[in-house]
Amino acid sequence: MDYPKIKIYQNPWISEKIPWAFRTFVQIFVVIPEDNCYNNRKCQKIRQKYRKRAVRTSTHKSGKDKNMNQLEVLRESLGQCDEIILDALLMRNRIVEDIMVYKEANNVPILQPEQEAKQKEWLERRMQEKRHKNEVADVFESITRNSKKIQARKLFNYNIVLIGFMGAGKSTISDYLKTVFAMDIIEMDQIIAERAGMSISDIFETYGEQYFRDCETNLLIEMQSRTNVVISCGGGTPMRECNVVEMKKNGRVVLLTAKPETILDRVKDSHDRPLIENNKTVPFIADLMSKRREKYEAAADIIIETDGKSELEICEELIHSLRQMDAKAE
Repeated sequence: MDYPKIKIYQNPWISEKIPWAFRTFVQIFVVIPEDNCYNNRKCQKIRQKYRKRAVRTSTHKSGKDKNMNQLEVLRESLGQCDEIILDALLMRNRIVEDIMVYKEANNVPILQPEQEAKQKEWLERRMQEKRHKNEVADVFESITRNSKKIQARKLFNYNIVLIGFMGAGKSTISDYLKTVFAMDIIEMDQIIAERAGMSISDIFETYGEQYFRDCETNLLIEMQSRTNVVISCGGGTPMRECNVVEMKKNGRVVLLTAKPETILDRVKDSHDRPLIENNKTVPFIADLMSKRREKYEAAADIIIETDGKSELEICEELIHSLRQMDAKAE
């Protein structure tokens, strides 16, 4: 049977590795135009032929056992579906890697959230009035999440350590990186507070700042066993040289900066920042920032100003700067 002629992804890996089952799957579910797929008699005949072929193949694999009951036939067909899905996923992951290579080679922005939005719209449109809509959506969500992880591993074989003054955007950017790359986030202040069973302010009041700083150091040492995660540090973490040493063992240190006025605007409603709780003014913040600036900049591998930029713009700059740094190191 002749199928409509369209250009499918050109990769020798496909023709060499993908079995007949997936090629037939492509012909039925990809090559035939979507708007004709369910009403076109030709498409229906192809589907019927595929199902018959699946049953014949199942019978052939079992020695043409004429006594095979319907349940066994269905199980064999289900197994073939699994083979098709597996081959499709392997090919999809390969294409994800190829896209990353293309983007880097042609200076195309790595982050393109509009593509994910298009995929969601497409899936919603295709699944209208279909059975198992929620289950299919859950599967696609998992596929998308793992595609993001593949991209992250392709880009970073180390941890990304975010430092900067309180309110510089560390938590915001770490959350955005989690969204676009499905990377694990280590929010140091949050983890320390959870382990202590009290807020940061209560830790300072009960045990003192020295105890809290020791907790930060121990957590950074603990992170040596992790890779490809985002570590969001507290504002005072880089002030200890031993902390910076731990950060750089398997990470790139990114300093996020902002003007004192921006910092104040971001933290004015927060009551979990003991160092400025009673001094929320631009002069005090500017003075504290100036005292920390030298050690911050000494610790940083790259520096990014966050004033007036969106999360997307900041993360694109972060990725670009890290890739440039990696290229120089090679």
